[in-house]
Amino acid sequence: MVSNKTFVLITGCSPGGIGHALVLEFQRRGCHVIATARNLSLIAGMEGPGVSVLELDVTKPASIVDCRDKVSAITGGRLDILINNAGRTHTIPAIDMDLDDVRATYEVNVFGPMSMAKYFAPLLIQTRGLIINISSNSSVVPYLFGAIYSSTKGAINTYSRALRMELRPFGVRVMVAMTGTVISNIASRAHRALPADSLYQPVNDMFESRLTFSQTSSAMATETYASKIATQALKGEGWLGGWIGATPEWYWAGGMAGVVWLLTLMPRWASERFVANFFDMGTMTSRLKAAFAKKD
Repeated sequence: MVSNKTFVLITGCSPGGIGHALVLEFQRRGCHVIATARNLSLIAGMEGPGVSVLELDVTKPASIVDCRDKVSAITGGRLDILINNAGRTHTIPAIDMDLDDVRATYEVNVFGPMSMAKYFAPLLIQTRGLIINISSNSSVVPYLFGAIYSSTKGAINTYSRALRMELRPFGVRVMVAMTGTVISNIASRAHRALPADSLYQPVNDMFESRLTFSQTSSAMATETYASKIATQALKGEGWLGGWIGATPEWYWAGGMAGVVWLLTLMPRWASERFVANFFDMGTMTSRLKAAFAKKD
């Protein structure tokens, strides 16, 4: 199966999500895509010309090693692009978090990409390849009830900066995709509910609306987002040492990405007040205060 095509490995490719759209987009552009998912039955139908499917659980090193060996057999020991897309949403008030649940989210969102980079680096070095880590706008501005998820993506941002420097001597590049709101199947998944004793029970309706924020706030079509990412990924190393025409180190795409980028240029106190106003924290504060006043 070895060919001169560009080989792209994507994690988290279940139907309806960003990973699935990325598979179709890279295939359309003539790449050979290796689509992966924990549940192989969900993506088995994608296998065909230009697409291989493999089982992969990014939280299990043994699964990653097995996947790497199979990828190596498919590609002849090389890989051009690794896209760490597999992710786990986590919306809950910071003080209502369950630590085991938080650990599970970090396993997928943080330790998963770290492990993938570790085990696939030898294949990427062969091609002076590219790692794309899918991050989030929420990693740089505070999203209401998003402390856990945002912190995982903030960790990926910092990790990616160090990884980029360390892999530069081997010619491997790292792009962080700063992702805004994108239509996906995330809204169809089971959501966390506020604990019965949560301090935020008086504003449970506001919490419930926050659960589908990514799907209702200027969300970009999944196919549009995938096209933008593929365009940047396939630019390559560019010229003049990457100063011209290269895949960017940071790329902002998705609904509201431009607004959030502008917020990063503001003092943090100003951007936090802007975001607080966006999430109607004034109303939330008034309702919480009124609810607690009744208790007294």
